[in-house]
Amino acid sequence: MARAKSLALLWAVVVGLLLGHNAYLWLVKRIVPDTDIMALLPTQERDPVLQQSFTHMVDAAQQRLVVLVGAADWNDAKRAADAYSAVLAARPELFEATAVNEQTQADWLTLFQQHRLVLLTAQQEGQLRTQPAAFWLQSALSKLYSPFGGPKLGAWQDDPFGLFSGWVQERALETPVRPRDGHLFVADDKAQYVLLPLTLKVPALSMTAQETVLPLLARAGAAARQAAPAAQLIQAGVILHAANASGQASGEMSTIGIGSLTGIVLLMWFAFHSFKPIGLILLSIFIGCLGSLSLCWLLFERIHLMTLVFGASLIGVAQDYGIYFLSNRLGADDKLDSPALLKRLLPGLSLTLLAAVIGYMGLALTPFPGLRQMAVFSALGLVFAWLTVVFWFPVLIGPRALKSGPLVRRYGAALARWPLLRLNRATLVAAALFALAAGVGIGRLGANDDIRLLQNPSKHLIADQIKLSKLLDAPTPVQYFLVRGASAELVLQREEALKLRLDPLIAGRGISGYQAMSNWVPSARTQAARLALLEAKLLQDGGPLADLAGQTGAGADWIDATRAGLRAAGTPLTLDDFLRTPASEPWRHLWLGHTGGGYASIVALRGLDGKRAAQVSQAGAGIDGVQWVDKVAEISSVLGRYRQYMGWVVLGAYAVVFALLLPRYRRRTWRVLAPTALASVATLALLGFAGQNLQLFHVLALMLLLGVGVDYGIFMQEHPDRRDHTPWLAVGMSAANTILSFGLLGLSKTPALQAFGLTMLLGTALVWLVVPCFASSSSSSESRHD
Repeated sequence: MARAKSLALLWAVVVGLLLGHNAYLWLVKRIVPDTDIMALLPTQERDPVLQQSFTHMVDAAQQRLVVLVGAADWNDAKRAADAYSAVLAARPELFEATAVNEQTQADWLTLFQQHRLVLLTAQQEGQLRTQPAAFWLQSALSKLYSPFGGPKLGAWQDDPFGLFSGWVQERALETPVRPRDGHLFVADDKAQYVLLPLTLKVPALSMTAQETVLPLLARAGAAARQAAPAAQLIQAGVILHAANASGQASGEMSTIGIGSLTGIVLLMWFAFHSFKPIGLILLSIFIGCLGSLSLCWLLFERIHLMTLVFGASLIGVAQDYGIYFLSNRLGADDKLDSPALLKRLLPGLSLTLLAAVIGYMGLALTPFPGLRQMAVFSALGLVFAWLTVVFWFPVLIGPRALKSGPLVRRYGAALARWPLLRLNRATLVAAALFALAAGVGIGRLGANDDIRLLQNPSKHLIADQIKLSKLLDAPTPVQYFLVRGASAELVLQREEALKLRLDPLIAGRGISGYQAMSNWVPSARTQAARLALLEAKLLQDGGPLADLAGQTGAGADWIDATRAGLRAAGTPLTLDDFLRTPASEPWRHLWLGHTGGGYASIVALRGLDGKRAAQVSQAGAGIDGVQWVDKVAEISSVLGRYRQYMGWVVLGAYAVVFALLLPRYRRRTWRVLAPTALASVATLALLGFAGQNLQLFHVLALMLLLGVGVDYGIFMQEHPDRRDHTPWLAVGMSAANTILSFGLLGLSKTPALQAFGLTMLLGTALVWLVVPCFASSSSSSESRHD
């Protein structure tokens, strides 16, 4: 007993350190759980440039918040937008708004006017190669005399053939947004909208920022509707999705955690009619959570909110060890003290911990950082809960045996009515029927590895996102072309080759357009070729410029001055010059720059037709350095591969656990594993009959079910005499609490967690029903170490 007290005191010191560290994390460091859904996804370790491109696209959108304030009447829309902006303007530390005025537009054009001669559209370049001089003469005259000749940017003689104006018009078509009355304007057939592009100055994924920004947006929306009651609001941004996910996860964490704790307290009360066992079980769970949180923070330097949601289900497993000890204390007499009882139970307790940790560590074999963190969090929690039972329960429970209530006695008596499996005709018939039903059910299972199952945003957020994307014709950040080359010039050249393939797809309505850095800065090779073409077709002596002077009565001096002005605007435009100007800000996310082994850029697609995505993806085939990126399809493919891979891992885990159990249970080892194996097969069959599609999270739940279900097999085989109801009580209470905790995940609105919870619910219930059938017929038929 003295040794037990020394160990208990040592563990008290460890728990004190854990309490201190947790107090530091929450009260001093004020840690905030991570809510970034992207942190849960796998990284593209084989291709760092590809991963960098995706991160680049996501980061570009992460701090943006786009708001459309609309109404049928333009004046109403402006009034509502001004009211909305006024509320946000009161908090300049949170938002940066984009200013729109005549000076902004003038600044935007300044750089390009200096290089206007090398800025041509593909159509203009084609016309220069094919059209005669008379075409260009008539074009210049129509722009001089016609009031509808298109926008005039500067003096007519600066751009007599309208080439630069045509290029500017094409660039303007990259977005339907237009300046109007000092606002940004866009419209559909139902309303006119003021576009308010906002940049967050605080991290969008910070819960503190979300708690500050969202109420402010709500007040701004109320102000807009007060100014114009008919105003419509469309809002889209990462911060809105992150806040929605945070609220959903927090609510689910409370439901799962409170539901599990309530179930444990009620079950423990009905079993023991005493608050002391309840307190001990809750103590072990509490220390398990303290330990896992502390060590996970030291290992990962952050905790994801989904880890805490999943960790709330830890309650359903961590209590198994305490329940097993207390159930045996319940059946022991006063002559057997608690340390001696622990010594007798320790081999079985150790095996249950090892099997559960193997189950959780199976989750850590996936490429998903979020799942790894969840696995480590849960496994550490089990270890700390187990150590609490081993070091403290023998000392705290005292020498007196616990007393049971009538519910325990009636539940224990039910064990006698459970059938025992025998090698007879009835067993063979039942086995054949089970195999037939399982085969049919599993044969009906489909598969669905869509990454979107990881998140379930609210319908109104999805609706706003879709509507805003259509109005703004915005490109998707998860499907694009990645272009690489040894130099920036080579990247621009390969972009231009790709665009020649994409242009027919615009005509065929596969896409509505594309965004590329070479739209703004042509390659040096293209600029040189255009200069040569312009010299040969427009600027040479006796060409269209001379004809134009003759038609307008201008003299030789005008020809020389106009030609000199155009040639002065033919200096090459460099990428560095463009990136240094404010005009490049909306497009900088397309340029990755130097990536270590070369340079890279992104060609983003607007209006991509999902049904023709496969055709669009082939546009870059055969062009060196051009790669199609479909992040949704890529990660979904990873999910599918790991679903199959984890299926084999589950089978391997059964073999490992069998090898661990074999030295202790010998010929009875199969009896420990068979209930869980049969329950897993039956669960898959039931999912098939229910029309479910198999996904990775079903398989991960089967991995964890192995760790949980083996506990029940060990409990029963540690006490092979069916007259001893102690293990049956431990199995029943553990199964009930596991069903409450993991089963409550089935209430989650996130499809992945829902699939996990449903699998655990069915599997655990089936293990509980089946495990008594595999108990030995008597204590003498097979000894524990035969």
